[in-house]
Parts: sequence; structure tokens; C-alpha cells
Amino acid sequence: MKPSLPKGTRDFTSEQVLKREHIFTTIKEVFATYGYAPIETPAMEALATLTGKYGEEGDKLLFKVLNNGDYLAKANAEALEAKDSDKLISSIAKRGLRYDLTVPFARFVVMHQNDLQFPFKRYQIQPVWRADRPQKGRYQEFYQCDADVIGSESLIYEAEFLQIFDTVFSKLNLKVNIRYNHRQILLGVAQYAGIEDKFVDMTVALDKKDKIGDQGVLQDLDYRGVDQEAAIKVLELVNETDPAVFEAKVSTTPAGAEGFDEIHQIQTYLSNYSPTNTFTLDPTLARGLSYYTGCIFEVESTETPMGSIAAGGRYADLTSLFGMPNMSGVGISFGAERIFDVMQTLERFPSELGNVLDALILPMDPESLGPAFDLASKLRAGGKQVDIYPKAAKMQKQMKYANARKVPFIIIIGEDERASGMYSLKNMLTGDKQETSLEELHSII
Repeated sequence: MKPSLPKGTRDFTSEQVLKREHIFTTIKEVFATYGYAPIETPAMEALATLTGKYGEEGDKLLFKVLNNGDYLAKANAEALEAKDSDKLISSIAKRGLRYDLTVPFARFVVMHQNDLQFPFKRYQIQPVWRADRPQKGRYQEFYQCDADVIGSESLIYEAEFLQIFDTVFSKLNLKVNIRYNHRQILLGVAQYAGIEDKFVDMTVALDKKDKIGDQGVLQDLDYRGVDQEAAIKVLELVNETDPAVFEAKVSTTPAGAEGFDEIHQIQTYLSNYSPTNTFTLDPTLARGLSYYTGCIFEVESTETPMGSIAAGGRYADLTSLFGMPNMSGVGISFGAERIFDVMQTLERFPSELGNVLDALILPMDPESLGPAFDLASKLRAGGKQVDIYPKAAKMQKQMKYANARKVPFIIIIGEDERASGMYSLKNMLTGDKQETSLEELHSII
């Protein structure tokens, strides 16, 4: 059997895992600075929990998990005969892999509401799965790094998340453009064009504008039953190059006026903050997920093409889907896989991340294996990360192994070292050699 991976998934080497942990640790530390606490949820959720929360495009990308045992025994015979997948699925699959961390978080809040203090701030770093077409920066299994606050309508949290984006990417040494918009501003665009009843269709089409262009948006809106004249009006409005003109037109609508009022409040909170990266109010930013109702965010690298590497937004009442109304929330998500790819491309990972070991012990003869093992035990007890070459071998072979493992120090034990009770230490970076005692090893390494 030829070994292979499911499409859209990846293996990670030890070096890559350390680099990913660098990303996770950086994000966690920033989340903690802002008062967010960690939670975890299962990889699987009930399909009823997931379905209908991500819009029509998202529902198509849900991974379904077949029922245990003979899943066809209780299958809808009529749907099976007709090969109707939509009708069949409810009878053969009750669970699905989570599509994101936000909907499971809403379910978590409802189930644990009596144990939480509101507003509740949480972060969560776990894998999610989407049956998307794999391509550069897009995988079917990937990690999300989310932070949400639920139980407050305060716009101070939107301002806080813009700061979090800026802080994380500054710490990761990446230059980004942090775009933001407001769903009420988009609703104002729909009202201005006279297609409020087609608001969801409009946002789904606009969300793909950077990929399909203006003509593609017009074609998509036409397919969705939007009048061509109204569609052109939408595009002309979102393509307006003068922000003041755009705001003046959209603010003539009730939704648009409300959206801009909130945007101005967020900007006021940030008026004394000096970002490292760029904050951009982008009227074309739509975020196709249907649960967003307020301010929305999307972050892109300005140094290499990759698409969105972080995103988020305000959802007014997501928990009502699970029987708990009036719990407004807002959250963001960092796309760890894309951030990893960007940092790999730009070579922005710290060089020392590949160093798993503090030192490698090289035994020069069979009699030195015992003393090497004893030395490793003592150094490990002192908190050092140490390994031993497992047998006596030629120096050239052992040195090749040490170089491949990128160890900063090697400790040589042979007949002379056993006789003297001292150890030969070599700094692999500088090439310096010295004879040392056990005590000196602890302080030098």
C-alpha cells in the first residue's frame, strides 16, 4: 500500500510543529493579556447544531460523520433509491466535524450559562474541518485561534479586537492590512439600491468580489435574481473612491446611519492608539457568514499574497438558536495555517525555534555509553534538554548527526574523559572547545 494523506491535510515535522507552537503561544499570550480564558469543545457536534449557521455556501462544506454500526439499516429508503443526498443525510448521519469554533462556542455558552460570568471572554485554539477545494493557503483540516466575548453590546470590544490583531501580527513580525466594515452599512447599501429583500444574496456575492471581480459579482447577483440595474447601483456605491461620498449616500438609509454611528464610536475609542499596522474601513468587506450582524473584520498580509489570515465580527443573537436570546457577542479568528505559510514564505520565524536540544552527548567507545547515560540523567534532572548518540561510532558520523539536529553544544566522552572526570564541550556555533566539569556544564549549556 502506498502511503498517502487525505486531500487538504498535512503532516508537520518537528521543526514545523515548533514553528506552529510559536504562533499559538504568541496568540495565546496576547489573548491572556486582554483577559480571555481558554476553553475546549469536541471535534464533533450534532449536525443540527451546525446546519444553517454558515449560509448556503458554508452548509455545503460541512463534513458529515456516518452513524455508528450499520448506518444504512435506518436509511431513508426513498432518498437512497432516488440518490437524493440532501434527504438521505439526516437518516445516516447525526454528527458533523465542526466547521468553525464560533457556533460550538454559542452552544457551549447556552449549556454552561449557570457557570459563567457575563460578559464572558474566552479563547480557543483547536482544529476545524471544511470540505473546501484544497489550494494554496486553503486546507480541509486547519487550526483556528479564536477569541470571543459574549454578553455585552459594548463597542469597546470591537476596538479591543482591532488592537489584538495589530499586537499579534506585530509580535509575529508581519505587516498586515486590518480591514473592517459594518453589516448595517452593507444593509444600508442594499436599502439604497432597493434590494433589502436580497441582502443575504448581495453579501454572499460581494464577499467573493476580490476573487471574481465586478463582472463576476454582477453575474452572481443576476443568478440570484437581483435586478441588473440595482446590481450596478450596488457596485458603483461600494466602488466609490471618496469615503465621504460613500458615507453620505449610505447614511441616508436607516441601517447605514446606524452602522456609521457605531463605526465612529469604535474609531473614537482608538483615537489615542497608534497602530503598527494599517486600519482600513472597507465598504466592500462583506463576510458571507450569515450570523454576523454588526462590525466585521478581515486581515490580509501586505507582503505576500495569501488571502484572509484573520477575520471576525459581531453577532447579535447567535445563542438564541440554542434557546438563549439577547446575548450579543463579538469574536475574531486567526487562521494559523495561512499565518504559518506566510511566515515560511517570508522567513520570519526565529532561527532558534529549530533547536529542540540543549546538548548532544557523543560516546567515543562502548565503555563510554554508561557514563554518557549517567551524565544525560544528571543534566536532564537539572532541566536541560539532552540526548545521547546511541552507540560508539566514528566522530565524523556522530558530528553529521549533531549538525542535522542543529544542536548548540556537543559533549564528548571517551577514554580520556572517563579517566579525568572532565568532559569535552564544543560550541557548535563558534567552534570553541573546552574541558568542563559537571557543574560548569550546567551553567554553560
